[in-house]
Amino acid sequence: MNVLGFGDNTVDRFVDRGTDYPGGNCVNVAVYTHRLGLDAAYLGVFGDDDLGTALRTALVAQGVAVDRSVVREGTTSVSTLHVQDGDRVFLGYDPGGHAVRRALPLTPALLTYAASFTLVHSSVYSRTEAVLPRLAAAGPLISFDFSDEEEYRTPAYLDRVCPHVDLALLSCSHLDETATRALLTEAVRRGAGMALATRGLDGALVYDGRTTTAAPARVADPASMSDTMGCGDAFLAGFAVSLLRDGWSRRAAPTPEALEHALHQGARAAYHQCFVEAAFGFGWPTPVARTGGRDPSEQAPC
Repeated sequence: MNVLGFGDNTVDRFVDRGTDYPGGNCVNVAVYTHRLGLDAAYLGVFGDDDLGTALRTALVAQGVAVDRSVVREGTTSVSTLHVQDGDRVFLGYDPGGHAVRRALPLTPALLTYAASFTLVHSSVYSRTEAVLPRLAAAGPLISFDFSDEEEYRTPAYLDRVCPHVDLALLSCSHLDETATRALLTEAVRRGAGMALATRGLDGALVYDGRTTTAAPARVADPASMSDTMGCGDAFLAGFAVSLLRDGWSRRAAPTPEALEHALHQGARAAYHQCFVEAAFGFGWPTPVARTGGRDPSEQAPC
């Protein structure tokens, strides 16, 4: 069994710590599934700036293969945030260079490579929607993170993506249980094999077209946790790895018992993620922190 993260990467800049960290939904899922014992790789576009180099170095250090990814001229995207009462609060986003943002074309060689994985994970931030039909037809299971933004929950977007997805992940901490169940039903009705909703401290739900299974969250003490960065990605990794080990495939849908066990494994992974700095540590000082509080772009030349 092996997992490919296909799509986005970014740098998470914690202004309260003066530290940059590697991250991005597809990067995180690759790292977390590898930590759970599976072979993992990342396929995407890195910028040729210092941040892009640091991202690649961090992934290799985590045991995630990046040899099929490409480097393009341009800057890496940066998410700016800080921690408040243990939760990460986003402050802004710099999308990076245009060439770096442009999706990686799925050539025949890369399609063959992606098809060699048991599970391929992508997201709304990866710009991979157009290649999902070819990717799904090539054989691997597909998981896809729909995040929590309404623009990715319209009927048109769900119809475009869900028919090619075996596992749809939806962040629903802002919805009540009735609305969450309705959204899961809608995702499956529009083609997803199953739909998983994470709801923060209210636990998680999964719907497979027949039954809805729920499990509580494992609650961490805010006084001892680091932050909540990556908890949703960790939940997905724990959930998916558990299902794969129980024999999940296109020909073998998970049993109710396997789904319940996977929910608990996802909650366990998310709980442990609360004690990790940022997505998976490996931080370095921000440019401002390295220059004593001044942005290097504002310094006079020598």
